[in-house]
Amino acid sequence: MTSPAAYSLRPVRESDHDAVGAVIEAAFGDEGPEVSSLWTEVRQSGYVLAELVAVDARGDEVVGHVGVSHAWLDARRELVDVAMLSPLSTRPDRQEQGIGTTLIEAAIEAARATGRPMLCLEGSPFFYGVRGFERAALHGLEPPSRRTPEQAFQVVLLPGREDWMTGRLVYPDVWWRHEAAGLRDPDLAHLEELFAQKFKPLD
Repeated sequence: MTSPAAYSLRPVRESDHDAVGAVIEAAFGDEGPEVSSLWTEVRQSGYVLAELVAVDARGDEVVGHVGVSHAWLDARRELVDVAMLSPLSTRPDRQEQGIGTTLIEAAIEAARATGRPMLCLEGSPFFYGVRGFERAALHGLEPPSRRTPEQAFQVVLLPGREDWMTGRLVYPDVWWRHEAAGLRDPDLAHLEELFAQKFKPLD
């Protein structure tokens, strides 16, 4: 059995692109090819702020990946450059070894290094909520789509964030072309039902 510590992180190299695509496809199952295609287009569009891989310590084989890319916050005073985390992928045979958690921690630090005031994501609060993220609505932040359940829109506030930085997150057009903002039925309905059982609406 592979030791959970038998991997290390490093920035993505151009030679890693195919391996990254394969890890994303494996991690996302039926949606994998679409998510991989989306991330390739994000990369080609110049929106990537940081991209990291977890590699097997024995052979530099890519077993995990995280991307941090550009978005905007449409605040009342001005448009603010912010960071977003997506996608996060761990090869299925290497899951539950701490790789995802380590990649999230590295993504937060990478976002901090950009000087952007926050790192946002759409994802499971049960997973990300114990890894540094909190409900974005607590800080006056709105998701880019009404199809994003409030509980799924999360944020890590970073140095430089000021109280006036509230409003709606705006994705670059590539995310909309791939219909990658929010969820559609039946996934949306399922999550709304799940969250209704677990969370109370914010006052």
